[in-house]
Amino acid sequence: MHGYSRLGGAARSPPSSPRFRHGRSKNGSWNSSKESNSMEKLVFILMSAVFRRRGLLLFAPLLYISGMLLYMGSFSFDVVSIKNGVVLVHKRAPPGSVYRSPQVFEKLWPFMEAEAANANNGTGNVLVKAWTSGELREWRPCANRSVPEAELPKSNGFLIIEANGGLNQQRLSICDAVAVAGLLNATLLIPIFHLNSVWRDSRAVRIAPFSNRLAQAVPSKIQRLRCFANFGALRFSEPIQALAESMVERMIKLSSQSGGKYVSVHLRFEEDMVAFSCCEYDGGEEEKHEMDIARERSWRGKFKRKHRIIKPGANRIDGRCPLTPLEVGLMLRGMGFDNTTSVYVAAGKIYKEQKYMAPLKQMFPRLQTKNTLATPEELAQFMGHSTRLAALDYTVCLHSEVFVTTQGGNFPHFLMGHRRYMYGGHAKTVKPDKRKLALLFDNPNIRWKEFKQQMKDMLRHSDLKGTELKKAGGSVYTFPMPDCMCKQPVLKIENANKT
Repeated sequence: MHGYSRLGGAARSPPSSPRFRHGRSKNGSWNSSKESNSMEKLVFILMSAVFRRRGLLLFAPLLYISGMLLYMGSFSFDVVSIKNGVVLVHKRAPPGSVYRSPQVFEKLWPFMEAEAANANNGTGNVLVKAWTSGELREWRPCANRSVPEAELPKSNGFLIIEANGGLNQQRLSICDAVAVAGLLNATLLIPIFHLNSVWRDSRAVRIAPFSNRLAQAVPSKIQRLRCFANFGALRFSEPIQALAESMVERMIKLSSQSGGKYVSVHLRFEEDMVAFSCCEYDGGEEEKHEMDIARERSWRGKFKRKHRIIKPGANRIDGRCPLTPLEVGLMLRGMGFDNTTSVYVAAGKIYKEQKYMAPLKQMFPRLQTKNTLATPEELAQFMGHSTRLAALDYTVCLHSEVFVTTQGGNFPHFLMGHRRYMYGGHAKTVKPDKRKLALLFDNPNIRWKEFKQQMKDMLRHSDLKGTELKKAGGSVYTFPMPDCMCKQPVLKIENANKT
């Protein structure tokens, strides 16, 4: 498995295990041990010979290091140093395990500047033509066809639910509750009336909490009801909707150079997210101390349990680390989004915002957030209400030409599904391969041309995956096709582009 490089020939593959390096016979482990013992003996013999001849003592360190280098070839050690006459052998960190993105940015920034200086007023910006999959069949919403127009049958009773959690978890609860009410032929009550606890009403059923209570594998009729509730019936309250629509209009005006198109980024680099990921960046001991405090504050004792081992390097290699604003900027510039691109960042309070947001703003001067796009007076009524603020972010992201997700969660999953539902079946979403990025960002010597090629391949992959259909066990809120969308007649790509 480790012998295969995700980046092709240009990338450095993770070190293979000693068993496979020394041969693929059944006795590979024995051969490895035998070879290492032989190497140790060879080094000992050489050193003994040198010390017998005092005139060669000056060459002893050199011979010793040479021997160690031969020895280390079998064990993937690659750093040797001498300190106070003592030879120190350091084991090299596995590729992709260390945060070296700032060094990569420092190396590639001059090439970005030179490329921007030669650009022709943004006409080469990939934003204008980001999605090129050219589906021969377009998908259209058809979930509302299942909604009966005739008089509804008499209700069997009342269903009461508690829509707990954040914005999209509440959204999921409400949509699933609509589906359950359809299954039970019950009247759904929102908000909650605690009838059963006071009057002990037997026509009423209260489920609390309700999130994730309905399975994905339900009849098609119920799936369509879910979709109709989510994509057609649910609306944000009037104050939220009014400000959100104004923010979308402002983003479109600020993006006139690219035909009103802009990029939105869901940036999960808040302190709690960084702490929960157990990843390390470039803050040293101060960062470790802050993260320990944050983990203990939010998850008391969870990360200090017996036998729990935190491996930041392994987390980074596995693609579990939240992307920093700098890494998002590098990725987008490599994909071809130039410095004329308008970028909207949907996020909470960024960890050490002044430090980590600076390079992203440097790469994308036309960067906006809800705090810059709306006035303090407009936001005043929403401050202190995280779900209402998230609703503003959701709406601006929904109408962007490109949506970038940097970490999992309900917010990006709902958005991807909603965008598929709105944009002919295509999510128009960049979902980066963070394992691949970890390897690329670990190489400060990477060339700009090579980096761009890797990023463009990643964009093409996101383009192809944008029209993905729901698989068994998948969420209809993320993959509304084919349960809630219908295929249109076959169209030629040329005619589709003309219309």
